[in-house]
Amino acid sequence: MTLAGSGAPPRLLCLDLWHTLVYLEPDAEEAYMRAQVDLAVSLLASSPPSGATAPVGSTALRALFEEVYSGAVAASQEGRSVGPVAQMEEAGRRAGRQVDPQRYVDGLRELVRRTPFRPAPDAVEVVERLRKEGWATAIISNTVGEPGQAFWPILQRMGLVPAVDAFVFSDEEPWTKPAPEIFREALRRVGASPERSVHVGDGWVDIEGARRAGLRAGILYTGLQHYGAKYRRLFLPEGWSQPETPYRFGSWPELPGVLRTIL
Repeated sequence: MTLAGSGAPPRLLCLDLWHTLVYLEPDAEEAYMRAQVDLAVSLLASSPPSGATAPVGSTALRALFEEVYSGAVAASQEGRSVGPVAQMEEAGRRAGRQVDPQRYVDGLRELVRRTPFRPAPDAVEVVERLRKEGWATAIISNTVGEPGQAFWPILQRMGLVPAVDAFVFSDEEPWTKPAPEIFREALRRVGASPERSVHVGDGWVDIEGARRAGLRAGILYTGLQHYGAKYRRLFLPEGWSQPETPYRFGSWPELPGVLRTIL
């Protein structure tokens, strides 16, 4: 991809997904994350013993899966991807259950479909405007709790799919933010260079990942930093919602002005 008529590589605007382009109110986010665990526990409890180890009793399955999920989040903060399939496989191994991870993925897709995700105010309009001004766009998302492809119907309904040139979901890759490789994959897909690319997100993994990948800037979006308690505890350790960066904005219409100071 090149800018029309210029032959130059595009300016690339990389975008986080959660709490940047889409969000849930805190109570809804708590309910959503609780439903993820409920789904996993139900699948584990209904799966037959594997025979390899003595099966864990049903009352202990919740604590077991919570531990597996927390481990996947911790790995993501180190840049390593442990997606839903790998989580269910590990949980089944520990629980002594013969699980079908695809049933978990299918259940997560249905959960995402019926959850009331909302678009960030003015985000779609601003992204569309920036594409008309010559920016390429990519979504880079740490999809730890659900498959990234489950968001396609949500993003299509919001009108974001036509406005985005590349989607990089961590459950489909070996890496998560802040690993530089996941940013480089987005750059590769649109033919962009780091010095002409920026990344927008709401937390440390976004800003630090942009730095590690050598992007021109990491830009902090603060407009949707109201999180459910569990999300904050797992994904935003103390200080991670306010990483150091000279570039930040609180409402989407402010972003074009910030970009003009950078590129």
